[in-house]
Amino acid sequence: MIELKTGSFEPEHAGKLNFYLKAVDELLRRTGDQPTIGLLLCKHRDRLVAEWALSDMNKPIGISEYQLTHELPKEIQSSLPSIERIETELSQTIGET
Repeated sequence: MIELKTGSFEPEHAGKLNFYLKAVDELLRRTGDQPTIGLLLCKHRDRLVAEWALSDMNKPIGISEYQLTHELPKEIQSSLPSIERIETELSQTIGET
């Protein structure tokens, strides 16, 4: 599960993502699946605040900063799925639950 924040990291973001991970694990995870991994992408983060926010969490969560660009780097453009493929796979996943 990836959550994108347009501002700086706040400790409550980790709690909300933990809630989402629990919901996904309870509602979508199947027998044999590994626990859901959470990635929180923020415009800025303070490393110490992020460490404290995650210190007692049991779910696998990572926090990283992002930078906006106008275009994807050419070396990864061909390796990403198309919007149509993502929509098809999401429809199939939703239909299976």
